[in-house]
Amino acid sequence: MTAFTDRIRTFRQLHESGCFVIPNPWDIGSARLLERLGFPALATTSSGFAWSLGRTDHEVTLDESLAHLRAMSHSVAVPMNADFEGGFAIEPDAVGSNVAAAAATGIAGLSIEDSTGDPSTPLFDFALAVERIRAARLAIDASGTGVLLTGRSEGFIAGRPDLSETIRRLTAYAEAGADCLFAPGLRSLADITTVVRAVAPKPVNVLVGSDFTTVAALAEAGVRRISVGGALARVAWSGFLQAATELAERGSFARFTTAAPFADIDGLFSRK
Repeated sequence: MTAFTDRIRTFRQLHESGCFVIPNPWDIGSARLLERLGFPALATTSSGFAWSLGRTDHEVTLDESLAHLRAMSHSVAVPMNADFEGGFAIEPDAVGSNVAAAAATGIAGLSIEDSTGDPSTPLFDFALAVERIRAARLAIDASGTGVLLTGRSEGFIAGRPDLSETIRRLTAYAEAGADCLFAPGLRSLADITTVVRAVAPKPVNVLVGSDFTTVAALAEAGVRRISVGGALARVAWSGFLQAATELAERGSFARFTTAAPFADIDGLFSRK
């Protein structure tokens, strides 16, 4: 059994019971530090990675994403889930082809979104969205990797916060082969619990990007997996921007006094 096969098996086991946090690093350094903190699995973040390249979210190319997934999955010993956006294609066949390429990078799981990026029609037509998930499922099965597939319905962050429609889509994605379901943007524990019950026994991922709940509360609601998207990257960028802005506008180095000592950070990367 190869290391990556073992990670996929471990990742699947994490989804069988309990509740775990899967934080989102944006580069190798942040991934290795999160691994050292003891998280059992990690997930990439499309926004965090895009910002590290000086771009806005969703401006990364397929080839850049695949290279990033390969680098990230090879940099740590824990399972790495891929934020694979919308599969970098519209038509199901193309989504399947791209998913096959992603499955070969060493990742343990990946997600496919149903948002279009068009504010006037923010979600793919229902039938097309389902076929995209089915194509991803078929591609993973053909790869023989066992990569875990997450189906994402984006209505609550794309301007269509309709719980009934979200559940209809998630249920259909489960039937089309998604192993895990995800509706980013849900902030009500009542809504989250409704989704968990609607797609049971399939596991549900909840995105937490602000202080609206706790791990314990989500676990009590039956959530299996908790991710944070670009939140950790935003925290890191916030500290950088505050210090850099103060330096540029006031000529002050005061913000540096709150930074962790060089030796502490450098020591975190020691291989001894």
